[in-house]
Amino acid sequence: MTQITRAAGDPPYLRIVGEFRRRITAGELAPGDRLPSTRRIAEEWGVALATATKALTTLRLEGLVEALPRIGTVVAGPTGRERQQDRERRESPEQELSLDRIVRTAVGIADAEGLTALSMRGVAARLGVAPMSTYRYVPSKEELVLHMADAAFGEESYPADAPEDWRSRVELGARTMWRLYRKHPWLAQLGSLSRPLLVPRLLVHGEWILAALDGHGLTPTRLFDIHVLIYSHVQGLAVHLEREAHAEAATGQSEEQWMDSRAPDLRALSGSGRFPTFTKVVGGFEDGYDLDLDALFELGLRALLDGLTPVIDPGATRP
Repeated sequence: MTQITRAAGDPPYLRIVGEFRRRITAGELAPGDRLPSTRRIAEEWGVALATATKALTTLRLEGLVEALPRIGTVVAGPTGRERQQDRERRESPEQELSLDRIVRTAVGIADAEGLTALSMRGVAARLGVAPMSTYRYVPSKEELVLHMADAAFGEESYPADAPEDWRSRVELGARTMWRLYRKHPWLAQLGSLSRPLLVPRLLVHGEWILAALDGHGLTPTRLFDIHVLIYSHVQGLAVHLEREAHAEAATGQSEEQWMDSRAPDLRALSGSGRFPTFTKVVGGFEDGYDLDLDALFELGLRALLDGLTPVIDPGATRP
């Protein structure tokens, strides 16, 4: 376990911050170097995960490190520090605080670090205001997340001259939603099919799909079932964007590194003789299997719409 020579009375997270600050200042950690994951820090220093998270957050607020999606926390170079300083100048405490600023700041935190890193106190710290200031505009983190989701879903809109055929309209709607989830992976973690997220700008996308399906003789129940199927295809794949980011941050391993570490388990399963088809398929990969979520999204969307065509438009032929 790492020993840190600092004042014994310092809180644990400050001792961790001080050690990383020393390493960065001394050049032991260079710009772009990756810091250990929160789980690795917690194990190395013998602290709780929350303490490790607080230490990394403090370093980030000081401009010494920055969180990069799907990479983790890295030492910030001059460009990173300049961006931080520029944000502080443009969004200084002297400027009037507003709900819009709070929401934009919270979205930035969630995009870079995930929803688990989001807190009202953290948003206030990023804005450089007193912790309780944000509560004048939004009473809780739960309500803040709803505002964030509404703002994020509002970043894409649809053309006034919509495609005439239902399939082109549905494809446009599904791909628009996929782009939003790609941009804001945390969105897919909100709500479920049984307890949907009810925010106006999400309903804009639902309205687009429903209007594309309307007028084809479907009962209201059948029409809405098809809408739910299309939405679940998009969201169902998108949830893995954030899950992979969480897994990478927790283990300190990329997807490829994690798979490499499981090679002995894979060989054991393939060599057991119990799963001949699995063994044949896996053995047929020339350069391994590359899980491409974008390709899976397109493949699934085509298959889903091909299967639904006889239900929505019985007289149509498949493209």
